[in-house]
Amino acid sequence: MTSDSMSHTRVPLARVEIQYCTQCRWMLRAAWMAQELLTTFENEIEEVALRPGSGGMFTVFAAGELVWSRAIEGRFPEIKELKQRVRDKIAPEKALGHSDKKQGDDAV
Repeated sequence: MTSDSMSHTRVPLARVEIQYCTQCRWMLRAAWMAQELLTTFENEIEEVALRPGSGGMFTVFAAGELVWSRAIEGRFPEIKELKQRVRDKIAPEKALGHSDKKQGDDAV
């Protein structure tokens, strides 16, 4: 092993993919969610890909695994729950601050 290979151990970063329906004009929603994920996971995400599609699709994959499907859930994710699901796949140890609070958790 060279000293160069030992000194630069790279932690693999995750890829997130958001597939959205162009016919439904959901690109801005997808772009906003991508920006939120990139801001929250700036050290854990290598890229967020926006993939146009059709037929009412809105799906989110993190590290190759489905974390949200509008078809399955019947709705769009709240950004808080999307961040939690992405975190659970790519950085389960990461605290999300106020996004980790559940409703009714204020009484301590």
